[in-house]
Amino acid sequence: MLDALQKRAHILLQPAQFGDAKSRSVDNALHLLVFLNLIAVTLDSVNSIRETYGYFFDIFELISVAIFTLDLFVRIWTAPLEYSNKDETNFRSRIRYLFSFGGIIDVVSILPFYLQAIFPGADLRVLRALRLFRVLKLSTYNSALNDLMHAILEERKSFYAAVYIFLVVFVIASSLIYYAEHKVHPNGFQSIPDAMYWALITLTTVGYGDVTPVTAMGKIIAALAAISGVVVMALLTGIVATAFAAHMDQKKQFFEAQVREALRDGKIDRDEHKFLDELRRHFGMSKKQAEKLIRDVERRS
Repeated sequence: MLDALQKRAHILLQPAQFGDAKSRSVDNALHLLVFLNLIAVTLDSVNSIRETYGYFFDIFELISVAIFTLDLFVRIWTAPLEYSNKDETNFRSRIRYLFSFGGIIDVVSILPFYLQAIFPGADLRVLRALRLFRVLKLSTYNSALNDLMHAILEERKSFYAAVYIFLVVFVIASSLIYYAEHKVHPNGFQSIPDAMYWALITLTTVGYGDVTPVTAMGKIIAALAAISGVVVMALLTGIVATAFAAHMDQKKQFFEAQVREALRDGKIDRDEHKFLDELRRHFGMSKKQAEKLIRDVERRS
């Protein structure tokens, strides 16, 4: 009985599987709670709103922390079902969960409240900003971040090569601008680490303009650094965009394969329509896009 309850609790807190309406409801409820928390934390930072509605914000925070705390303890309890390796104890599985990305986010999202409760006299207002990290809880239920990371991992060699080129240009630009400017510039280039701030801002094409070279050689180095930054950033962006597009195309091909499987008997029945619609939502496809793919497969069949 207890094992069955643990398994069901684990399923409810994981992204909903096809046809599991209860798990989908839990996902949607947690999504809504996270979004409401982001709105509440943002509005709570406005003094005039805080003075008028502070009591309601505190009550909402108390309710939210209670729910997130329950969510954390249930995830710790069910962690062996997901994080357990062969011959690994339940305790070690739970520790693995706590040190995973999701576990750290779950802990950080409630930590400010409990620290404030333990140290009521301390000024921990800066920690309240950590509540905004609750938005990362959505990554558990949304595949977008996982898709991006998976795409980067697939093209990691190209990505690492582009990052290496960026680091080389970054170090060279910092060093050259330091030797060209440090004797005449009043601030900003007094050391290579100081110059690295300028190099990073220039190479990423942000260009705040708060620190600028004054010598002719420094301006030439700045121009070359700016051009190099555009090239390298375009290379990085292109690699990530191409990898992400390829990953999404794999999902599209899988969806088409499922449509062809459903059309083996010549039509798509109600259950197959429901399955394809769940798959569409899981992949983040629009209805129009899915309907177009289905029509294209029907024409080719």
